[in-house]
Amino acid sequence: MNAATSHLPAPKEVRDLLGDLLDRQVDLRPGPPFGVSPSYPASISTYIDDSVIVRAVVAFDLPLTAHVGAALALVPAAQAAEAVGEGRVTGPIAESVREVFNIFASLFNAPGAAHLRLHACQVSGEPLPQDVRARTQVLGQRCDFLVNVGGYGSGRIAVVLL
Repeated sequence: MNAATSHLPAPKEVRDLLGDLLDRQVDLRPGPPFGVSPSYPASISTYIDDSVIVRAVVAFDLPLTAHVGAALALVPAAQAAEAVGEGRVTGPIAESVREVFNIFASLFNAPGAAHLRLHACQVSGEPLPQDVRARTQVLGQRCDFLVNVGGYGSGRIAVVLL
């Protein structure tokens, strides 16, 4: 890889990071691509390189946002389900999702790849800039997964290189 290349994490890397971080069973399998829209809300994080160029985005759909955030914050699964029903996450669940997105940056930083770091994140229920939403719809270098967080529930994740 040259300095201009970003690393697309392998499924095992994503599963291991989430499983280790949440300290619970995480099952992950390939899923169809998804793009965020007003009718399909999600939490989105953007990652920049050392030149402050957006090189990657990660999107968790609303259910995965709630399940991951609740699992990390040790909030009962019933509260995650309530957040999904309300269409947004707040409080400790939202803060935990921000932390997961921050740690997720480590998956992009493989030897020889461009160094990426978290630039910004919008959690489900917060205003989402149109350009950020559009980045989730890019086809090409991306991986999309169906994820089940043991004891909480399932959702979708998209990892997109730009």
